[in-house]
Amino acid sequence: MKVSVIIPTYNERDNLEELFERIDGALKGYDYEIVVVDDDSPDGTWEFARSLAGEYPVKVIRRTEEKGLSSAVIRGFKEAAGTVFVVMDADLQHPPEVVPELLNAIEKGADIAIASRYVPGGGVKNWYWYRKLISKGAIMIGRLALPKIRDVKDPVSGFFALRRDVVEGAKLNPIGFKILMEILIKGRYKEVTEVPFTFGLRHAGESKLGTKTMVNYLKHVYRLMRWEGELDRLIKFTLVGLSGVVVNEGFLWAFVNFLGWDKILANIPATELAILNNFTWNDLWTFRDLQRKPLWKRIATFHVAALTGALVQWVIYVGLVYLGMNYLVANLIGIVVSFVVRFLVNRHVTWG
Repeated sequence: MKVSVIIPTYNERDNLEELFERIDGALKGYDYEIVVVDDDSPDGTWEFARSLAGEYPVKVIRRTEEKGLSSAVIRGFKEAAGTVFVVMDADLQHPPEVVPELLNAIEKGADIAIASRYVPGGGVKNWYWYRKLISKGAIMIGRLALPKIRDVKDPVSGFFALRRDVVEGAKLNPIGFKILMEILIKGRYKEVTEVPFTFGLRHAGESKLGTKTMVNYLKHVYRLMRWEGELDRLIKFTLVGLSGVVVNEGFLWAFVNFLGWDKILANIPATELAILNNFTWNDLWTFRDLQRKPLWKRIATFHVAALTGALVQWVIYVGLVYLGMNYLVANLIGIVVSFVVRFLVNRHVTWG
C-alpha cells in the first residue's frame, strides 16, 4: 500500500527537520509520501518544507486564503496519492514511531486506526489538571451527544490512519480541530481499532488550544447532531417530556387539592403516570426507528431510566419543599434536573 502522511501546519518550521527524519526512519520499507498543508505560516514553514523535498518525499501545499486545521486535512486528502492516509501534527507530540502500529492495524483489517491516549497503555505527559479536564470533558460530550461514537475512547484524537475509501465521497465540512469526529460520523467504515500512545511534549511553537477552539468544538458537535438526526430526537424527547410535566403537575395538584394527599407522597403516583405517558410517546415517535429490543425490555429499561431520574427529581423536590419552596415549583425544578439523566440513559440503553 502507498501511505500518505498528511500534516497540517502553522508556524512549525522548527519541528520539520526532526519530524521528517523520524517519519522516514519509522516508514523504512513503506512506499510513502509526506503531504504538508500549510496556512501561509509567517515563519516560512511551507518554504522550509519545500527545501527538504530533495531529501524526503515531500509535497507542500501553501494555502493563502483558507485557514483551519481540519480543512487543511481535507485538502490533504484531496491532494494525497496514497491508498492509506495518516494524519498527524507537526509539533512532535504525535511520535512518528507509532505510525507503523497504526498501519499494522489497517493491514489486519481495520478501516480506521486511532492513536489513543485513553486505552490501556496510552497516556499524556505533563498536562495541567485543567487540560486533562477539558480533554476528557470534550470526549464525554461527544460520546454522549453522538451515540455512533460512544465506544471510541479517544474520538477527538488528532493522530490516526484510515483507508482512502473511508473518506472518498464523504461530505466532510468540519468546524474547528476535530476532523476525526467528523470522519467517524460521516465516513464509510466497519471496523475501528485504537492503538495506545503517549501524547508527548511540544518541542517548539505554541499550542493552538484556546477558547475559540473549544467554542468551535461545541459548534461541531451541534452540527453533527443535526447531521445524525440526534438534535431532532432531542427536540422530540423534550416535547414528550413537556407533556409528561403537564401530566405530572396536573395529577400532583389534583391529588393534593382534591384528595388531600400529603404533598411529598402524592409526588410518587403523579410521577409514575408521567412515566407511562412518556414511554408511550417516545416509543411511538421519538425512538420509533430504534425499536430493536422486545417491547417488554424497552418498557423495563425505560422504567429503570425513568425511576432513576424520578429518584433524582424526588430528592430535589423533598429538599426544596422542606426549605419552604412552593411544592409545584420544587417539583418543576426536580423535573428539569432529571431530564438530562432520562434522555441519556434512554438514548444509549433503552433504544441504544
